[in-house]
Amino acid sequence: MSFNHKLLFTIASALCLPLGMAEAAQAQVRQEITLQDGWQFSRDSIHWQTVSVPHDWAIAGPFDKKWDLQYVAITQNGETEKSEKSGRSGALPWIGKGYYVRSFSVPSRYQHAVLHFDGAMSEPTVYVNGHRAAYWAYGYNAFRVDVTPYIHHDGRPNTLSVSLSNEEESSRWYPGGGIYRPVTLILTGKTRLDRWKTFYQATSVQGDEALLRLQTAIDGKGKGLALALTLLDANGHSVATKRIDISDGMADFSFSVKNPKLWSPETPYLYSARLQLYQGKKLIDERQDKIGIRTISFSKEHGFMLNGKSRKFQGVCLHHDLGPLGAAVNKAALIRQVEILKDMGCDAIRTSHNMPSTMQMEVYDSLGMMVMAESFDMWKYPKCKNGYARFFDRWADKDITNLVLNHRNHPSLVMYSIGNEIPEQWSEEGRQIAEHLQDLCHQLDPTRPVTQGMDRAEDALKSGFAQTMDIPGFNYRVQKYDTNIQQLPKGFLLGSETASTVSSRGVYKFPVTISDHNTYPDGQCSSYDTEYCSWSNLPDADFLMQDDRTYTIGQFVWTGFDYLGEPTPYDNYWPSRSSYFGICDLAGLPKDRYYLYRSVWNKHSHTLHVLPHWTWPGREGQVTPIFVYTDYPSAELFINGKSQGRHSKKAYTVAAADANTEKPLLETKGLLERYRLMWDSVRYEPGVVKVVAYDEKGNIADSTVVKTAGPAAKLMLQSDRTSLHRDKNDLAYITVSLTDKDGTLCPDADDEITVNVTGNGGFEAICNGDATSLESFKSPHMKLFHGQLVITVHAGTATGPVTVTVKGHGLQNSISIPVE
Repeated sequence: MSFNHKLLFTIASALCLPLGMAEAAQAQVRQEITLQDGWQFSRDSIHWQTVSVPHDWAIAGPFDKKWDLQYVAITQNGETEKSEKSGRSGALPWIGKGYYVRSFSVPSRYQHAVLHFDGAMSEPTVYVNGHRAAYWAYGYNAFRVDVTPYIHHDGRPNTLSVSLSNEEESSRWYPGGGIYRPVTLILTGKTRLDRWKTFYQATSVQGDEALLRLQTAIDGKGKGLALALTLLDANGHSVATKRIDISDGMADFSFSVKNPKLWSPETPYLYSARLQLYQGKKLIDERQDKIGIRTISFSKEHGFMLNGKSRKFQGVCLHHDLGPLGAAVNKAALIRQVEILKDMGCDAIRTSHNMPSTMQMEVYDSLGMMVMAESFDMWKYPKCKNGYARFFDRWADKDITNLVLNHRNHPSLVMYSIGNEIPEQWSEEGRQIAEHLQDLCHQLDPTRPVTQGMDRAEDALKSGFAQTMDIPGFNYRVQKYDTNIQQLPKGFLLGSETASTVSSRGVYKFPVTISDHNTYPDGQCSSYDTEYCSWSNLPDADFLMQDDRTYTIGQFVWTGFDYLGEPTPYDNYWPSRSSYFGICDLAGLPKDRYYLYRSVWNKHSHTLHVLPHWTWPGREGQVTPIFVYTDYPSAELFINGKSQGRHSKKAYTVAAADANTEKPLLETKGLLERYRLMWDSVRYEPGVVKVVAYDEKGNIADSTVVKTAGPAAKLMLQSDRTSLHRDKNDLAYITVSLTDKDGTLCPDADDEITVNVTGNGGFEAICNGDATSLESFKSPHMKLFHGQLVITVHAGTATGPVTVTVKGHGLQNSISIPVE
């Protein structure tokens, strides 16, 4: 299939879309314009549709096992025999080619033009006015294109076209398809500032003063150049200024800030750094960046320190998809994720296994999330037939360079990761590659350490691969930490990927067993949170090692949210097409496990959560265990007013392992009793479950109840937003729950729900969190999964409410959200 650039030029010229603000503000010396609307998209270069970017061409489906059917052995999971993998990369139509085209014009006052692509899946080739302007191999990375030689400089329309190609078996999860991150047109004069060549560093923070260093390079030539810096606080007040003359195109100077407000997850304070470039008295370029002031360090004595205080990472791993939105990045969706995670007590995110978007990093800066920015899932040795191994030799250095230059000014970024479970970790070649990539990170950014996730501890330690890293990161095998640390001269280690506990929201299996291999005919996992994978463990094991081993510096749980693809333990089960690892499901609804983590991690608010639900027709008289996740040390359970006993958390420790210990007894009832309260012999009778919690002094501190649901009588709607902005990118997430007349969830309801959105907004997506559902995210109807689902709506561009009307089970309800 050929890409007809003459045809696309005709299409773009006919559209001749204006850039709006690009023609206004004549005095501006720089324009940065997001190219969002007015793109034409095609899968065959014949049939076209108008889309907005970011765009994921595959997320609407349909789901089908044929899209990327693989017959492989997943060696990372310990498999030795090949088998059919039907949902490994999401069972959505992301394979193949895609084409995008739009026009743009450049006012004659700008002599230089750059296109910044924050990510395009995959292998984007960029054409401007028919000229091949750029190609980038890695779909997860940002890249820039100097289009100055190819554009019309007199305001005539220019044709921008992008071709993409996604190979089969090129991903171990759902990558999405399309220009899924923003594209920005940057217009300047010939002599200009460059964000990627500008680097802010906090070199010291002592008492009431911080010393910052700025390094930058000026693009273009000119005499009589001067650079002016103004640092503004959050209220817009100047707190530091500096002006220097530039003779060699470089600037490197320090400046101080009195009484600095330090950035942290708890206080994510941001300053604005304004840079102005002058030639004589004439302002020729200006840009502004958000920066944070903070210090980080790692040592054997103090572990990880942020702003001089030791702390352990309470992190999660996240793939890049946003559930029913697919790979298309969205700020409101990212904010929702962070708010959910922060309430759990999470303070860090690993962008597994790829570069984060700029939008992600800006959200993490502003809301307070520390970040491990990851790069690759493979190096030279392929994990899947057409993965990044095809490009590694020629592209790895370029990709690391773009990763660092694009993100090094973000205060949220605390470390880089150069790989995940790299097969070469056993070899000298692998050690040399690790050293080379780490050194490259250091050259570009000497302020941050480098890590990677290693899953073969013995091999990585024997080869010196692990000892090479600034931060030795180990994936799972928590039982090997004690022997690992004996061979690590740095004296600390990171749980770079932990747990991989599996569960399905609202699903409970009987009898309750602790198991690393349970599967069921319905393709679901138990939300008693006692099931994990052959290579992994329960959350409690990681809690214990972080609490009891001073050499551990924290963990990143696999995963914060369910994601599309990789449906372990149902890799061979159709129609399973998304993960079970998430602490929250694909719709963003917390699973029970969320409250287990919250009970340990959230030090500011109490947690008292009871599971399972208490609506079990047909289980009368049968053993139905009750678990309580709480930060309180003890609680008493009542069933219909009758006490079932008062339980307290119990001490449980594990002796240090030696070199011969392969699997110490971590996943045991004793371990669970340290972090959970459990009544294992409760027999079900309909009615009311009440839990009364006691504090350390034995006083009643809190209580909660769970009731047996009656007949369905209400459709309850709850929005995560009380108002929206006049921006079609702004989203509200509305949780739909089918309840009885008193508001108790009907936990097994699977009724079909239909959605109608009217007023100033529109329907965006729908998701119920069921990993086995083949219903489209982009059609306004779906079955409830265990009584709930989530509707996503977008705002309009005017003021006035957007109204969502929901019908199902013979019921109807509406909610209106103001758009302001």
